[in-house]
Amino acid sequence: MATVTTPTTPPARAPEPGAHLRRKKRLFWPFAAPALVLYLAFLVLPTIATVVLSFTSWAGAGDTPEPNGVTNYTQMWSSDSFQYAFRNTLIYVFLGGIGTFALAFLFTMVLRDMKGGKTVRAILFFPNIVAPVALGMFLGFVFKYQPGKQGLANYVMESLGADATKFLAPSNVTGVVTASLIWASSGFYITILMAAVDRIPPYLYEDAELGGASPWQKFRNITLPMTWDVVGVAGVLWTINALKIFELVFVLAGPGTYAPPNEAWTLGIYVFDRTFGSNGTPDFGAACACAVAMIALVSVLVVLLRRLMRRDAIQF
Repeated sequence: MATVTTPTTPPARAPEPGAHLRRKKRLFWPFAAPALVLYLAFLVLPTIATVVLSFTSWAGAGDTPEPNGVTNYTQMWSSDSFQYAFRNTLIYVFLGGIGTFALAFLFTMVLRDMKGGKTVRAILFFPNIVAPVALGMFLGFVFKYQPGKQGLANYVMESLGADATKFLAPSNVTGVVTASLIWASSGFYITILMAAVDRIPPYLYEDAELGGASPWQKFRNITLPMTWDVVGVAGVLWTINALKIFELVFVLAGPGTYAPPNEAWTLGIYVFDRTFGSNGTPDFGAACACAVAMIALVSVLVVLLRRLMRRDAIQF
């Protein structure tokens, strides 16, 4: 008697190890290429062109850049206007940063246990949604000094028996802008720091309170260590934004015709002045030299800040 054999289904072949990873790698370039092309076209290449033009003398369209070595850099460092701009920019970065973060941490400690803290947080954030030009016009009204047409600040001072002050004089405008930056920017960093504080487990504060810790001790031993990584990122954001200050100073210190006095300049205003030539023919080479100095300065400050703020991550 013949036996009937039934065909057997071969066992399914196991997927090759690493096949899924190879498929993911094949998808990388189609998605990454457009972003890399835009990054190369609008950031890398213009940066390289800026560095190259900083070693040339060029008045703009229609002329051919002529190499002049490091002349732009030597003239820039020896000019009074650049020294004023460099000094004022560092004041905004360091003094403005210290004041902004001190105020942000103060409000963070107060708003953490305050009823309606989210509403207050939204109110404090409001100046950040106002255009810098509009903010400068408002602050110009506040600090205006004209006989018979005093601004709000001088009106209050005279009501209290104090003498009126020329807040927007070239010698005073840097301090006014620094205070204005602290007032206008603190809400943004309060929002960032409060988001970091909200993720801290409440029982840590409860245990510290039961142990008799003061508000300062809770801030130093709980809030600051737990938000240190966020503080580092916020510090980098502040450094980059402070180095690019332009509109607020231009509106507050400007005479209404062209550029502010040299004593009130920032690095951004220096680039603007050399680009559009307030003293005659535009000098794109000098403007590019200052732009390269700004890139170098922000790179150094960010690297130093990241190294200073480097700490081991805290798990909670």
